[in-house]
Amino acid sequence: MTAILEPLGPLEPTEPPEPALSVRQVLGLERVLAGEPEVVAGAGQLDRPVRWVHVAEAPDVGVMLSGGEMVLTTGVLLAGDDGAQAEYIQSLHRAEAAAVVLGLGRAFPAPPEVMRRAAERCGLPLIVLHRPFPFAELTEEVQARLVRRKFAAVSLSESVRTALTGLITAGAPLQRLLDEVAQHSACPVVVTNLAHRVLATAGERPAVDDVLRDWERIARQAGGSEGDGWIRAELAGRGERWGRIMLCGYRGDTAAGRLLADRAAEALVLHRMLGGNSAHTWEEQSAQSLLTDLVSGVVPARQLLPRARAAGLPVNRRTFVPLVVRDGDLAQLDRVLRMVGLSGLVAELAEGAIAVLLSLARDQDAQALTAHFAARLRTESGTVRTVAAADARTAWDDVPAGLREAQHVADAVADSSAALDLPAVVRLRDVHLRGLVRLLRDDPQVQSFAERELDGLLCAADEDLLSVLRTYLATGRNKSRTAQLHHVSRPALYRRLEAIQARLGVDLDDFEQAASVHIALLAHDAQQG
Repeated sequence: MTAILEPLGPLEPTEPPEPALSVRQVLGLERVLAGEPEVVAGAGQLDRPVRWVHVAEAPDVGVMLSGGEMVLTTGVLLAGDDGAQAEYIQSLHRAEAAAVVLGLGRAFPAPPEVMRRAAERCGLPLIVLHRPFPFAELTEEVQARLVRRKFAAVSLSESVRTALTGLITAGAPLQRLLDEVAQHSACPVVVTNLAHRVLATAGERPAVDDVLRDWERIARQAGGSEGDGWIRAELAGRGERWGRIMLCGYRGDTAAGRLLADRAAEALVLHRMLGGNSAHTWEEQSAQSLLTDLVSGVVPARQLLPRARAAGLPVNRRTFVPLVVRDGDLAQLDRVLRMVGLSGLVAELAEGAIAVLLSLARDQDAQALTAHFAARLRTESGTVRTVAAADARTAWDDVPAGLREAQHVADAVADSSAALDLPAVVRLRDVHLRGLVRLLRDDPQVQSFAERELDGLLCAADEDLLSVLRTYLATGRNKSRTAQLHHVSRPALYRRLEAIQARLGVDLDDFEQAASVHIALLAHDAQQG
């Protein structure tokens, strides 16, 4: 199935697929069971769809069929003529009939061997009824069921189209559309790119995780025929195919499932067109969701492992290196990652902070490759770009702590006046006191200490004095440099420093008191950041 849509009308109404019952389902009907049916040939073809039921005694009935019919007959015009019996079966096979049901009776008291052999050769299901059976009842039952299915398919089509179109019009994100599809399908829904990497999922979390755990096998079979409720539809627009949506384990009618997948594909294509999104943007959203969940710790790392594997991140026997780059360009980071030939995920964790999770083979030098990545990033960006890194992790469960550590390091150097002197790769040991304060900034005792030490300035809300204090301490209490940076005379600076000391009740010439104020100011800035 392919949903190829033009920008102005991707949700134009289309005919739902023709509903059908399988031969097996028809034979399981209560009215049919009353006739004691026996499959004497073509037992392996009982899942053929039955599009209609046709009662016919004419030997040349095949010319009146269009395919998918279950033909009911007593064979009264075929009795005693082996050639006619064989030709009858062959003509039904040529007409692509679904099956033939022969009522045993006066014409054929037992299953005819000629017809059985011919049907077995053709692969045409041949069913005999051992007890008299009114064909009209079977015709009425099957036709009524098919009509009900047709109506249900049309109703489903309109319901899904209305819901998804309404969400798109309201500007709903991709995940909301997929949640709606999952609600209608009652099974996991997966969106992939052409490389079978998972971009988004929806459905009950345990069921989705079960699918993702086995995703490598599923992805290998993705190009094969559908079966067991695995239904897919292609995502394409303007002549370009860029992804696929899959219903994983759909338990309803197959025709309805195909219709639902097609409607979902149409909506996703329209969502992409109207939102100016691209398949690559969906990859970014997938990586962002995964890395954000890892950092937050709300979902245990082990539960996120299937998502990481399905997203294309190598996870078996690997070394993971968490990195964070402040004020970087997402596309540029992704491009550099590919240029240096490393596997990893790139995503924006927070405003101005981009995370890169490298996945390396155990025998690769993590520090050397991280340094190579950082050096190439500086070359490509043309600016001094600092990469904050955590120590390499060999256990997946340790990755969340590593990402948080890299994020702390990035925050610690973000406003550092010494950033220009930092190496291309900065670790926690490189940021010294500032890094420690950043790690402890959420501790209530640290917060209380900062407020107590800076109370005289914070209550006055004098940002000018705070700025002077910040510069004075950052320059190692260099008065000339501080005056120069604030564009004031030295006497004017002295007056401000005196005001600061008076409000805080400290002597900034005393090393211990100055250090205490400096730590409090670092903690205050970290909390504000």
